[in-house]
Amino acid sequence: MATLFVSGGTIQLHRHDLPDGLALGPVVAVDTETMGLDPRRDRLCLVQLSAGDGTAHLVQIIPESLGGRGADCPNLKALLANPAVTKLFHFARFDIAALLNGLGVVTAPVVCTKVASKLVRTYTDRHGLKDLCKDLAGIEISKQQQTSDWGAVELSAEQLAYAASDVLYLHAIWGKLEALLKREDRLDLAQAAYAFLPTRAKLDLLGYEEPDLFHH
Repeated sequence: MATLFVSGGTIQLHRHDLPDGLALGPVVAVDTETMGLDPRRDRLCLVQLSAGDGTAHLVQIIPESLGGRGADCPNLKALLANPAVTKLFHFARFDIAALLNGLGVVTAPVVCTKVASKLVRTYTDRHGLKDLCKDLAGIEISKQQQTSDWGAVELSAEQLAYAASDVLYLHAIWGKLEALLKREDRLDLAQAAYAFLPTRAKLDLLGYEEPDLFHH
């Protein structure tokens, strides 16, 4: 395990799996980094998690061909599938599909801050994570490393800091969005949408992005 200290908190890099006995609480922020934007094609490289305590745990998924263990990560899989732990995402639809294709695990139950923002922040079209961090948490994050090579066996400090920023602030953002959803009486609608996301991800992996099954 390698530890890196950044302005937003602490990063712990784990190769292959989470350590035994690590408890991250009832709500865990989760994100992924892949080789591209097609979860059917592009390899899962990194899974980021945070309990909202200022520490990001980054699990590097290294294929056996590069000296790793591939999808052999039982602790990570158990956490993702644990029905007692809510997984907090931004754009869960993509990440759930990437985790299902890469690890063979259905991640549930889930919350998605992008869905929440679109449901309740109808006064704006700014629903990206960078926008939510600025608007709801007063934090500026950089997206410079978003398109870097996440499949490298050795990741740079800049890549690790970028990856961590995708989960370190999700709890604070969700707290603001949940309050807005309650205020506007849309929390039940949001929860119904979240429950559908694992099915939506399965449809994406089957190629049902287009045509959309719900389109005329």
